[in-house]
Amino acid sequence: MPGIEKLPIEETLEDSPQTRSLLGVFEEDTAAMSNYCAQLYQAMQRIYDAQNELSAATHLTSRLLKEYDKQRFPLGGDDEVMSSTLQQFAKVIDELSSCHAVLSTQLADAMMFPITQFKERDLKEILTLKEVFQISSDDHDVAINRYSRLSKKRDNDKLRAEAVEDVYTSRKKQHQTMMHYFCSLNTLQYKKKTALLEPLLGYMQAQISFFKLGSENLTQQWEDFLGTIGTSVQNVCREMEAEVGQMQETIQEMERSCDGLYAPCDPDPAHSPVCRNLTRKQGYLHIRNKTGLVSSSWDRQYFFTQGGNLMQQGRAEVAGGLVTDLDNCSVMAVDCDDRRFCFQVTSFDGKKVVTLQSESRKDCEEWISTINNISKRIYLSENAEELAARVNQSALEAVTPSPSFQQRHESMRPSSKGRVGRASSISSVGSEPSPALSVLSLDALVAPETPIQFDIISPVSEENSGQSKTAVQTSRRSNPFGESGDSTSEDSEDSILHQLFIVRFLGSMEVRNAESADIISETMRQILAARAIHNIFRMTESHLLVTCDCLKLIDPQTQVTRLRFPLSSVVQCSSHQDNKRLFGFVLQAPAASGRGDSRAVGYIFESNNDGEKICDSVGLAKQIAFHSEMDRKAVEKRKEHDKAKEKQQEELSKQRQIEKDLEEQSRLIAASSRAANPPSADGQFLVLSNSQSEDSDAREEGKKQGESEA
Repeated sequence: MPGIEKLPIEETLEDSPQTRSLLGVFEEDTAAMSNYCAQLYQAMQRIYDAQNELSAATHLTSRLLKEYDKQRFPLGGDDEVMSSTLQQFAKVIDELSSCHAVLSTQLADAMMFPITQFKERDLKEILTLKEVFQISSDDHDVAINRYSRLSKKRDNDKLRAEAVEDVYTSRKKQHQTMMHYFCSLNTLQYKKKTALLEPLLGYMQAQISFFKLGSENLTQQWEDFLGTIGTSVQNVCREMEAEVGQMQETIQEMERSCDGLYAPCDPDPAHSPVCRNLTRKQGYLHIRNKTGLVSSSWDRQYFFTQGGNLMQQGRAEVAGGLVTDLDNCSVMAVDCDDRRFCFQVTSFDGKKVVTLQSESRKDCEEWISTINNISKRIYLSENAEELAARVNQSALEAVTPSPSFQQRHESMRPSSKGRVGRASSISSVGSEPSPALSVLSLDALVAPETPIQFDIISPVSEENSGQSKTAVQTSRRSNPFGESGDSTSEDSEDSILHQLFIVRFLGSMEVRNAESADIISETMRQILAARAIHNIFRMTESHLLVTCDCLKLIDPQTQVTRLRFPLSSVVQCSSHQDNKRLFGFVLQAPAASGRGDSRAVGYIFESNNDGEKICDSVGLAKQIAFHSEMDRKAVEKRKEHDKAKEKQQEELSKQRQIEKDLEEQSRLIAASSRAANPPSADGQFLVLSNSQSEDSDAREEGKKQGESEA
């Protein structure tokens, strides 16, 4: 090691400029050393802090690996191999954590302590001595200047003695301080070498001991264990690469096959026909929520069917919530002013109505078909989709001509080859075969080529025209539905029975045999089959008001009477044998002008309640109307009898009054005749005879007048 430069302590008393210049060089070296030592201290402090953080992190890792068995993972939480492997790793890492803790302690003692002592003690001591030396040097200069200014002419022993004393004291203090300062600077030249090498030596020794401790703990057994784990990791990586390749192929196939599904509407409906055999469905729909009295908003939610329930679930929600019960519910397509492809689901009691919107017409029809299948409780069977397919196929076959029946029907009627034969299914939809239908042909019940009306219109246009003419003649205002406002209000007010039901109009058609017991079931079968064939799901909801005079279909929103059926024209009313929500009635409408026979029309409805209750209500109304008619006739007969008695009494009273008037007139005539004639016997007799004759003539005239008045 080369020689170390030193400051000459012998020259401190002389304090020459050369000494001061050399002192400045040492001070610059001390400042550079102080700056470098501060940077080195920060670097070693980072090493020490990092080692402490590594020790704490290693200990935390070991603790977390030990707690793996206590974690509850939704996927793969019961892997025993993974759990045992992590426990082995936790044991190894725990030992490494102990080694890191020992290394941290050694770094604190062998590296950080020496450099901290050099920085905090030696360098600060030199800085303190430098400040003291500067103060003592300034005091010495002041004392010398004061001593030099002593006057030669006015020599004062006291002032001279004080100046000499100050110079002595300040010079002594400067000399002593300068010697100690030079000694510290010279010592620093040695300490800076040891202060830099000692921490590095301690750091290296701590690292060597750490690696020795680690090599002793990591034996051959751990090396074999780590090799086995490495092999397992490589196998998992190969499986992952194979799985990623399969997923990439799947993604490419899905991109090719799902290209047409990205558009909300299918450009080619024939490419993807509507599936009507579903009993489960899920997907995103828009639901209408009321935000005020007249305002509403549409929210996009994920909907799915679960058993007989319709559920909805938001994206951030874990589970779905119940929207409505689909058992015995009704569903139909509706027209919304601001949205397309909307349909409405009404609960079985009619209290809850949900309006939904789908992305396309195909999706809308599939949702309606699925909810219809669920409402019929098809999902409870073992093969739900097969049963739904059979139900839909039976609906298709209901309007498809059967070859055997068609041939038999044409053989029975050879003259009607040009007419298109109607198909007849022996049993109605959802009911047992009827013996009457097995014998009678379809034309005996339903007129051939009869159009089916799916919208609510007036049953007979001629009746509406006749009512409108009558309304014009009587100067009474009538509405467009053929019903005068005054008469309906009076009928509804005078009626004893008022029962209101929520119904949906399915359709109407003309029938032939209105008295047949199977006419309503056959009409139901024809209308439901026609709806299935033509994909008609929309139904008009109305309020059916049953009174003793008529049946009214009322618009639930505007309260306007859509149709009015006189109760006397209702021939029969019955419900479906299996689906009790379906009911219908046959109306015997009057014949139009130019026709000889009246025609019968069958109306089919779906209700939220039991259809039998509505039919019972109609029967009760007919009974009440019958008894009311009988009572009315009895009252009219009684009134006619009372009027006849009153007439007879009036005639008798008039006749008596005439007789009294005639008697009074006869007395007046007799009195006047006696006053005019002289009192002779002959004359008196003559006058009396004349008066009697006149009295008899007056009586005859009075009787004739009374008879003419009567």
